[in-house]
Amino acid sequence: MIDKSVGFIGGGRVTRIILTGLKRAGKMPADVVVSDTNNEVLKKLKDEFPEITVKPNDNTAPAEKDIVFLAVHPPVMPTVLNEIKAFLKPTTYLISVAPKFTIQSILNTIKCFPRIVRMIPNAGSIVNKGFNPITFAETINEAERQELIDLLGVLGECPVVPEEKLEAYAVITGMGPTYFWFQFNELKEIAKSFGLTQQEAEMGIEKMAQGTIKTLFESGLTPAQVMDLIPVRPLEEHEAKIKEAYHSKLEPLYKRLKGIA
Repeated sequence: MIDKSVGFIGGGRVTRIILTGLKRAGKMPADVVVSDTNNEVLKKLKDEFPEITVKPNDNTAPAEKDIVFLAVHPPVMPTVLNEIKAFLKPTTYLISVAPKFTIQSILNTIKCFPRIVRMIPNAGSIVNKGFNPITFAETINEAERQELIDLLGVLGECPVVPEEKLEAYAVITGMGPTYFWFQFNELKEIAKSFGLTQQEAEMGIEKMAQGTIKTLFESGLTPAQVMDLIPVRPLEEHEAKIKEAYHSKLEPLYKRLKGIA
C-alpha cells in the first residue's frame, strides 16, 4: 500500500488505468479522492473501486492530498489550476498527465507552487507494464524525484526525460497501443478461424510481437535485412498505404500538441 493520500482531478480513462494498476499490484492508497463534473463517470469508478471517495464538481477535495493527478484536458487546465491553487499543500506532488501544457505554463498559473511533475501515461500501466515518461520541475530535488519514481514504479517503467520530448512520447508511446491493438485482435480472430484455440492464438501473437520488436531493435541488422528474414510478406502491397497513414495522421497531431503552426 502507498502511504500517501492521492487525489485525481478528472475520473476518466487515465484515472481508471492508474487505479487499476495500483490495485492489481496491491498498492492502492488508503485515502483516494476523485473529482469529476460527470456523475456517471464517478458512479462507474466508485462501483469498480468501492474504497475510493468521489466528489462530484469539487476539485478542492482531491487538491488537498499528498499526490494530485491533473487528469483533465489541456483547454480546461487554467480554470482547474486557478480553482485548486489555494488548496495545494507545499509538500504535494502535482502531476499533470496532459500533453501540451508545460511546467512553466502550470507555474505561471499557480504562481508559488514549485512541485510540478508531468507524465505521459501508458495504457500498459493497467497491467503494471506501463511506460510512463516523466519530467520534473527543477525545484524538485533528487531524493524527491526518486521517491515519486519509486511510488509510480508499480505501474511499470517511469523514465525521466526532457520536457520538450513529452509530446513525442505522447504520440508514440501514449497513443501507440491504438496503432496495434486492432491488428493484434484481428490476427487473433483469424487464427481462431484457422483452428487455433483462443489461448494458442493469444500466446502465439504475444510471443511473436515480443520477438518481432527485439529482432528489429537488437539483432544488429538493418531494417531492410530484417525485412528480408521472411521470404513471404502477405501485406507488402499495402505497406506504402500504411506508412502514409502514419505520417498523414501522426505528424499533424504532433505539431498540434507542440503548438507548431
